[in-house]
Amino acid sequence: MVDRYYRRTVAPASANPFRCEGFVRDGTIGREGGTAVPMDALPAFLRALLVTDGTVTKIIEAYFWEPVVVDTLRQEFVAAADEIPWVHVHAGERIMVRRARLRGGDSGRAFAHAFSVIRTDLIPGHFRQRLIDREIGIGVLIRDSGLESYREVLEVGVEPDDDGGESVFRTYRIIIAGEPVILITETFPLQLYR
Repeated sequence: MVDRYYRRTVAPASANPFRCEGFVRDGTIGREGGTAVPMDALPAFLRALLVTDGTVTKIIEAYFWEPVVVDTLRQEFVAAADEIPWVHVHAGERIMVRRARLRGGDSGRAFAHAFSVIRTDLIPGHFRQRLIDREIGIGVLIRDSGLESYREVLEVGVEPDDDGGESVFRTYRIIIAGEPVILITETFPLQLYR
């Protein structure tokens, strides 16, 4: 999954203005294979998730009206096989990769999946330890720690999912103290949100 980020650079906002503006009349997002998806064809809640700079877990809880559990499916330190320009990682640099599922605590439904690349050396110690200990999701952890941060959406689109359907995704980076520290791709199964 990390390889989707290698050698990627930030596209200008004009390439996909929706990721920056939220509303773009007659806007589209890309689909794997090159066809465009009209934004107004997506469920309204998914459009909101793609541009939010808030905590996705809390927004999903409010929408589906049930607690959301963050299941950490994978978490390990690896050496980057190539550079990841979106977060200033060089080939060979040690990074943490993490894959998580946001699951309904009552229904068991998988509302979203998230894959993250984290430059742990740039995160304050108390925050880093809670992240390594898998206590809670990254968004809630940032909010609860009081760290000032900024989220910049880099890419949005539609791609095939593991169940034979499609997922809407967004990739964004979290900037802390002026440095891009965390890169996250969140995927939302389209069928669940219709």
